[in-house]
Amino acid sequence: MTRGTIQNRDAFLQTIAERLGRSPRLSGISRPQWDNAPQWTVFAGYSQDDLLAALRQQCTLIHTDYIETTSAELADVLKRQVSAYGGGPVIVPNDPRFAEYGLSLLLQEEWPAAQTDVHVWNPALGRQNIDAAEQANVGIAFSDITLAESGTVVLFSRNGQGRAIHFLPKTYIAIVPKSTIVPRMTQAAALIHEQIEQGVLVPSCINFITGPSNSADIEMNLVVGVHGPMKAAYIIVTDR
Repeated sequence: MTRGTIQNRDAFLQTIAERLGRSPRLSGISRPQWDNAPQWTVFAGYSQDDLLAALRQQCTLIHTDYIETTSAELADVLKRQVSAYGGGPVIVPNDPRFAEYGLSLLLQEEWPAAQTDVHVWNPALGRQNIDAAEQANVGIAFSDITLAESGTVVLFSRNGQGRAIHFLPKTYIAIVPKSTIVPRMTQAAALIHEQIEQGVLVPSCINFITGPSNSADIEMNLVVGVHGPMKAAYIIVTDR
């Protein structure tokens, strides 16, 4: 992906400035320093273990299965959870973390040998990836940032990871490295902003997913599993 160009920026800013009754301000602008910033005080001073405990508690409120494990046990835990959700087909992104966390054998040999179909997202296949996601029983992906306050996993879309992986399968499993857990949306936004400031090209789509799909549109009665994955699990890798 290449960085885009801004079209007609000066004319746009000039129009806004005229409506405000002043000249355009293109320099000397500083971010205001607010006297109160409550968004930063939620879980302030929490250790990573404290954040983990908060995430664990929140998962009970968002109807999400919560499992803790280690890198060494991750493959076995993942295999059991997929089985608990009814087995394959499985769809995963093309993500090097699957190899880093010792899951290559499971994806490439064990599941195929057990007749469990595994589709790895391949941008060269185009629409076939979406078809595979529609047919998948389980979508699996790694959380890039995890919000303890709301029990939300943040996932960056990229060439090897289309957003359909998170929304079209019947069930969903997020692998959550403990190190990705932050207090809340505030820290996630700050991390993304920092990447932009450093010149990193951030994804065009960033998904914030909080447990299985649900709705309370009718009489405020919560219904889980209505327009996306019917069940969701977070597998926390406590030593990563």
